[in-house]
Amino acid sequence: MTQKLSRRTVTGAAFGLLGAPAVVSAQDTFPNRPITLVVPSPAGGGTDFSARLIADQLGRALGGSMVVENRPGGNDVVGLTSVLQARPDGHTLLCGYCGTMTGRVAVGTLGGIVPARDFIPIGQITDTPQLFVTHPSVPVNSMREFIAYAKQKPGDLTYASAGVGSMHHLGAELLKLRAGIDMLHVPYRGTGETIRDLIAGRVLFYMNSPPPLTPLVADGKLRALCVSSNERHPGMPNVPSAKEEGLADLDLNVWFGLFAPRATPEPVARLLAQKLNEVLADPAIRKRAFDAGALVVPSTPEALAARMERETAAWADVVRAAKISAG
Repeated sequence: MTQKLSRRTVTGAAFGLLGAPAVVSAQDTFPNRPITLVVPSPAGGGTDFSARLIADQLGRALGGSMVVENRPGGNDVVGLTSVLQARPDGHTLLCGYCGTMTGRVAVGTLGGIVPARDFIPIGQITDTPQLFVTHPSVPVNSMREFIAYAKQKPGDLTYASAGVGSMHHLGAELLKLRAGIDMLHVPYRGTGETIRDLIAGRVLFYMNSPPPLTPLVADGKLRALCVSSNERHPGMPNVPSAKEEGLADLDLNVWFGLFAPRATPEPVARLLAQKLNEVLADPAIRKRAFDAGALVVPSTPEALAARMERETAAWADVVRAAKISAG
């Protein structure tokens, strides 16, 4: 049975971290048209995967439909702005990733957008260790060997990212600080472009959530070095953990979440959170994510907001230590 939400004028306390109450028509229902889930990056990356993982089923669970719209550009600012400019009634949502919602905040590449102020978290979708890979031309078979090789060639090895402040960028800078190595940063506009150059050997090192990388590792086009967690990824049991490679507590898990504009009415936000967690409990959704190398890890809106606050502060420390600037 589908569920529609009849909305009256919203008064009283806001949903979790919601700001001022929004006034809506009593005869409005949610949803009353297709919901747009904006991905602020090109197709083919982890954000796109997470959005498409939930979109069809979440739309049906809400009694309507949901379409994914890729709106890349400007270090994700184009996509974020499009959501903030839409009517805050739950029909335009954001699939956000930690690099945008915390990392780019720490660097200052989001212009006037402050995710913790401008969006409310609906809930987390996936939470997955990053996979460290290299081009097969690099003569190493493990992260320990890669670090030793990089120390012999300071500044010669290149690493790719999806732009300044992305998780790939900040994660690699944290790795450099921890391992005492130097690599040259080569920023790209999105995962697809990055992976094309990585496969061609134009850049040599990269880290990302597993879904876009695991097929390439299986085909021998890239070489897996380790995952960024203290334990092995259950979906990649043959890939060592960072701890096994001498890099304990990197804390580089990549998460993706569902967000709405700050003024979204409380009942709509609560319904979205409820239905999102119902969808994420579906074994078929969990298997689809697992088979791609991602782990479904739901959360409450409040837990995701607290995580954003912690990680923004932690990345600010890395930005200072690595002397990263937005320019």
